[in-house]
Amino acid sequence: MVEFVWEFWYWWVGGLIFLVVEILAPGFFFIWLAAAAAITGVAAWLLSGLSFSWQALIFSVLSIISLLLGQAYAKKILAQASDHPMLNKRGEQYLGRVFNLYQAIENGQGKIKVDDTLWKVHGPDCGPGAKVKVVAVKGTVFDVEPVEKIE
Repeated sequence: MVEFVWEFWYWWVGGLIFLVVEILAPGFFFIWLAAAAAITGVAAWLLSGLSFSWQALIFSVLSIISLLLGQAYAKKILAQASDHPMLNKRGEQYLGRVFNLYQAIENGQGKIKVDDTLWKVHGPDCGPGAKVKVVAVKGTVFDVEPVEKIE
């Protein structure tokens, strides 16, 4: 029986495949596996005669370490302060603002017009044109209270 020998450059090819997958797939995951495969290939090259089981163990350990370091790095990047903190939180920028009702609140539901957009609102019944303050955002629906009750 012929024994298959796992060569060091197989790891480098695997690393290149992980890089291609990283380019094609969204996310920030496969780059760390590519790095682990490349380092495993270097270790297999330097330590010739290293069995596949040891190579697989090295790759597994390096993959876990690189993924954890990559996750910490990504959190650090995402934690940086933005000059547009409400960019993807459109509704939250209206918290605390006062608007006139576009459509009366009946049975707890109505609408306000903000610029050129109509937003659903939930709150106590009020007539059209009444002033309401946005107190919470739940998805695309504002919770409002009449201004008279707040003051």
